[in-house]
Amino acid sequence: PMEFLSLICLFRRHGQESQRERIKQELYGFNKTVEHGFPHQPSALGFSPSLQLLAIGTRSGAIKLYGGPGVEFMGLHDENAAVTQVHFLPHQVELVTLLDDNSLHMWTLRAHHGVSELLEIGRFTLTGPPGAPPSVTRVTAVLAHSSGDLLLLGTEGGHVFIVKTLNLIDDYGGRRSLEHVESLQENPVNPRQVLIGYGRGLMVIWDLDSQSAVTHIPATQQLESVWWTEDGGHVLSSHSDGSYCRWKVAGDDPQSEQEKSEVPYGHFPCKAISKIIQLPTEQGPPFLFLSGGMPRASYGDRHCISVIHSKTHVALDFTSRIIDFFVIRDGPYHTVVLVEEELVVIDLQTEGWPVIQTPYLVPLHCSAITCSHHVSAIPLKLWERVLSAGTVLSVSAQPAPWPMTGGQNLAPDPPQRDLLLTGHEDGTVRFWDASGVCLYPMYKLSTAGVFLTDSDPNDNLNQGTEGEWPPFRKVGCFDPYSDDPRLGIQKIHLCKYSGYLTVAGTAGQILVLELNDEAAEQTVEATVADLLQGQEGFRWKGHTRLEVREEPVTFPPGFQPFALVQCQPPAVVTALTLHSEWKLVTFGTSHGFGLYDYQQKNNVLVRCTLNPSDQLAMEGPLSRVKSIKKSLRQSFRRIRRSRVSLRKHHVNNAAKLQQANARLEAELAEMELAPVQRKIEPRSPDDSFTGLVRTLYFADTFISDSSHNTPSLWAGTNGGSVFAYQLRLPPVERRGEDPVTAHPAKEIQLMHRAPVVGILVLDGHGSPLPEPLEVAHDLARSPDMQGSHSLLVISEEQFKVFTLPKVSAKMKLKLTAIDGSRVRRVGVAWFGSTRTDDYGESGLTVLTNQGDLHVVSLPGVKLQVQYPCIRREDVSGIASCVFTKHGQGFYLISPSEFERFSLSARCVVEPRSLVEVSSETPSTTLPRALPDGASVERR
Repeated sequence: PMEFLSLICLFRRHGQESQRERIKQELYGFNKTVEHGFPHQPSALGFSPSLQLLAIGTRSGAIKLYGGPGVEFMGLHDENAAVTQVHFLPHQVELVTLLDDNSLHMWTLRAHHGVSELLEIGRFTLTGPPGAPPSVTRVTAVLAHSSGDLLLLGTEGGHVFIVKTLNLIDDYGGRRSLEHVESLQENPVNPRQVLIGYGRGLMVIWDLDSQSAVTHIPATQQLESVWWTEDGGHVLSSHSDGSYCRWKVAGDDPQSEQEKSEVPYGHFPCKAISKIIQLPTEQGPPFLFLSGGMPRASYGDRHCISVIHSKTHVALDFTSRIIDFFVIRDGPYHTVVLVEEELVVIDLQTEGWPVIQTPYLVPLHCSAITCSHHVSAIPLKLWERVLSAGTVLSVSAQPAPWPMTGGQNLAPDPPQRDLLLTGHEDGTVRFWDASGVCLYPMYKLSTAGVFLTDSDPNDNLNQGTEGEWPPFRKVGCFDPYSDDPRLGIQKIHLCKYSGYLTVAGTAGQILVLELNDEAAEQTVEATVADLLQGQEGFRWKGHTRLEVREEPVTFPPGFQPFALVQCQPPAVVTALTLHSEWKLVTFGTSHGFGLYDYQQKNNVLVRCTLNPSDQLAMEGPLSRVKSIKKSLRQSFRRIRRSRVSLRKHHVNNAAKLQQANARLEAELAEMELAPVQRKIEPRSPDDSFTGLVRTLYFADTFISDSSHNTPSLWAGTNGGSVFAYQLRLPPVERRGEDPVTAHPAKEIQLMHRAPVVGILVLDGHGSPLPEPLEVAHDLARSPDMQGSHSLLVISEEQFKVFTLPKVSAKMKLKLTAIDGSRVRRVGVAWFGSTRTDDYGESGLTVLTNQGDLHVVSLPGVKLQVQYPCIRREDVSGIASCVFTKHGQGFYLISPSEFERFSLSARCVVEPRSLVEVSSETPSTTLPRALPDGASVERR
């Protein structure tokens, strides 16, 4: 009978386990879904007028395609090489990429289950005759012929190969060596004629049918680019001395003549004009576009594209190096410029030639990102108020339509409105619509106006003086320079129900802000929080605090600061939490934590947590968290290749020095962020930064006895300590007069002294307590206050559950101590089932220092699933991770890009797009919006 009973238990357990596995599959699933932001280190640009798709290639071998908002595709070359050219085949869904290892790759957009996928379908490398030097086959220029089945490849040795794209078999068409082939252009009137431009200056018009030269254009200056005019009658050439020439080529004359030669920014020596385009207008003179050509001595460091139309001449001055540009002619003219740090689109039909707000490819790193905060399910009223504030601040109240419209966005509408807030080094907080595939900018808040900084209000590069030559106009928003690094935002907390926001910075400043739809003038008074509490023997060696403006400041509509706490010493704020129902803000640094009443504008509590032996915490710039934030900016320079590492020959001496500095910084961050991997061992109380406050938490729970619940504040430190305070709030009618008080209630010291990274109270049902005001807005059920509550303390090494109010250990989960995993990030999420809408489970989302993601069940604290996500060497990516309330997350894969991922099987935001070739093929020759592709970095 005992054996029979054991067999029944075994079958039952097996049935329960298989059922649990099925439920797990319905709840959890790992996907990296979309990359938000601007591609790191772009190196090539292409455009298909027929498909209305933009292509960007990068130095890490990625190829990204963008059409209308939400239409995105990404591919990755297997080769460890940079993309140097991208060319679409006219009126087809294929494109060709050229890498700097001289390999050519064919890609296609293939429909599968109703959506298109970007797939590589072939690769090919030129081979020359036996014994030929490598220069014979080193490709320098590519022309995708309008026939759609030919590629013309010009090489470093002056040869031109004709390649059949259908089978990628090369047909050698070599010419006598005239230096490298710089450019290939098709005659817009006669597609059987091709213009070959050689580096030395000579240009030849070649007839594909007769396989012979029909015209020679005898330029002598080094050639940079060529352009064949729409009527086929003239060729424009630009040169290395800053000049451009116009040549008449109509007729059968074998020797064309020069009509005009001009150096637009002479008489002094000028830099090369690397690209020239001329486009006709329906009436009046044509548009002329010139890249470069600036006077070498005065403006050699400017990155400019000049646009000349009739009497209007503007030198568009960009803040980073120009990779390439093209012009869209489908409707109004638009110039699309890819520079190293952003994509700029300029509307040439509207007076003043305004810059259009891009719906994607937004440079998240206009100023370096220092922190992130995600808020799910924003109420409509708050959403509209934030949008309205952003519209008031934007340059153009009437947004122009986005000129690229390719593909169909088949992704369903987002089920809710989500915000991603990013804090930046210049003291700004940017609000992004993170509901769908496109991370769209909504509103920018600046905190710098509260403080006296070194910025000069007259230092505005956008204002060109009348009659200035060259006629510069600053364009683009990338601005890596900060007036004062102390302004950097380190922590953000937004209450979506009340419209209160708190942000904290590098110099110990904590601002409390309220959403106001009208502009307001007010003074922001500082309340000092002395976290050292008179302790002797400490001298702060770090930066000084920011000086607050004494006079009233006018704040635009949006979030306006009305209260300020200044920590002393002015160290980086390491933890921040807002409770808008109680009107309280709590904050922590490496020296202690405080509680501030922002209704009465006074400190309720200040507690020093500094260990007497911890002198490092007084060093300031060497503080742990500053290193984390600096690594976000610096170690990316060595780390970017999360997919393929950069080739060494791209790195010049200056970059090597920068790389060495970044490596040193990253190693410091690694040392601090990822301690030596070992089994869990007790840590010495003499370790540095034991007093650093890692987490702060408000809870209405049972802290003194099991029959009376009261507000409480919980703080966890780097040394494994948890401090709990009982809060007494006056009744609502006396809230403005009677003081809020805080009384020490509990203190826990974890045995292994591992840093406390999260604190959570679970109600009688084992559910996490709701957010402030969530129940009042009918968006969460009231917590169960009948059964006993539990306290979950999450350290770097384990999850430990205690009973409340006695604080006795109940259960724990150790995190794989053997391989040295440490918890780096933790969040609470709701996982809905894919099978039924009315079932779901709460869980903890966890990221470790190994880059692995875990889901831990609540209240049972059992490991459910584990997925590898981030390379463990990518310290910056791990440090930047932020979780959402619905099982998604974001982390930085470069200074300018967030990778979005999902741990939820139901909540997945990813591109779903379809691209089809239009059945309408034009009766005339190819449209001259621009050839489907373009040249890139100098060879």
